[in-house]
Amino acid sequence: MLLRSGDHDRALRLRGPLLKGLNMVETKNSKQGKSGYKPLVPAVEQASRVLICLGRSQKFKMTLTEICREVGIYKSKGYSILNTLKQFGFVEKDPQTKAYSLGPGLLFLSRHLLDNLDIRERVAPFIEKAAVETQTTALVGLISADQVFVVAKHEGNQNIGVTIRLGHRFHITAGAHGKAIVAFMPDHEKKRILARKTLFFYGDPVRIDMKQLKAELEECRHKGFSQDIGGLQPGINAVSSPIFGPNQRIIGCIILMGTFPEELIETNGEKVAETAKQISLALGSGNG
Repeated sequence: MLLRSGDHDRALRLRGPLLKGLNMVETKNSKQGKSGYKPLVPAVEQASRVLICLGRSQKFKMTLTEICREVGIYKSKGYSILNTLKQFGFVEKDPQTKAYSLGPGLLFLSRHLLDNLDIRERVAPFIEKAAVETQTTALVGLISADQVFVVAKHEGNQNIGVTIRLGHRFHITAGAHGKAIVAFMPDHEKKRILARKTLFFYGDPVRIDMKQLKAELEECRHKGFSQDIGGLQPGINAVSSPIFGPNQRIIGCIILMGTFPEELIETNGEKVAETAKQISLALGSGNG
């Protein structure tokens, strides 16, 4: 998270058009008049898992062995999948190290998605109002696997602000938004996240303090927002609240970040919580 950062995420994990040569088996029951399809196409599922594996990795490039071990497939299968993904530009292979990384073909798909995502239009008036009133940068992020992708933003302070590009990704446990999301997760999901060896709630994983974190998560559930005071970037403070979709399922979060003083944490926190409720209603959460 940097002031006026030019970072651009190269890796949105999207499913590729890999259906060529695959068959889905239809079975019919003439008595009941029903037809059923095999719920998953194994090759497509494995290819998707390979892409997600590359997107989750802390390293930009992974070897064939590392990928296959992580995904749980044989090297021969992994090699075939990676070659197919490489053909479509979804994966690149370093000719020197033979390591693989996500390819530029995903940028085309992700840009098309972000440019046409209806959610941007729905949340725009809410985040603009919040950003202007608090003189912060307001971001809306959607959860995808273990990442939060920025899909909408508004910079309310034209003099000093924080610039994050659309498509930028944060780890789901990073900073204020990580606390806001995890605090409102169902208990079993929360336990799964907190059981991980590497957590980024306070930036550097070595700084994790589980007692402090659990207290902050409880406070977040009570107040409706979480906070980060210079934890990820010195001089940059942030408050965040979760966004809910249909059936009260957490789908993302809103973040207000900027150089505002610590004394405005509560004021901006109340604003981000109120805005999150409004956005959740607009996205069909059913209640505020």
